[in-house]
Amino acid sequence: MNKENIVVTKSVEFALGIISYCELLESHKKFIVANQLLKSGTSVGANIHEAQNAESRADFIHKVKIAAKEIEETKYWLLLCERASSYPFDESLKTKINELGLIVYKILSTSKTNM
Repeated sequence: MNKENIVVTKSVEFALGIISYCELLESHKKFIVANQLLKSGTSVGANIHEAQNAESRADFIHKVKIAAKEIEETKYWLLLCERASSYPFDESLKTKINELGLIVYKILSTSKTNM
């Protein structure tokens, strides 16, 4: 029986939320931010997925570090959306990216300690 990989599941759920939110931004003609947010927000999960098939522990850590960087970039774009008065905002995405960040940073911490 395979145990659910929570970081993979949460990254996919987050990416789907980002896709929907970016479509909303595009409907409000916020194309540049929507494009940047779509790239960074979906890249988190792509890198987490890549890490699942890493060639070594170092490769795994490297891919998870990239996911962590994409999380920080995504937080930045969401912050701009939250603070821009003319932008719609989805508070749940902020919560989800923060949760995902905690998981990813814990994975990095544990992976480095166990080297």
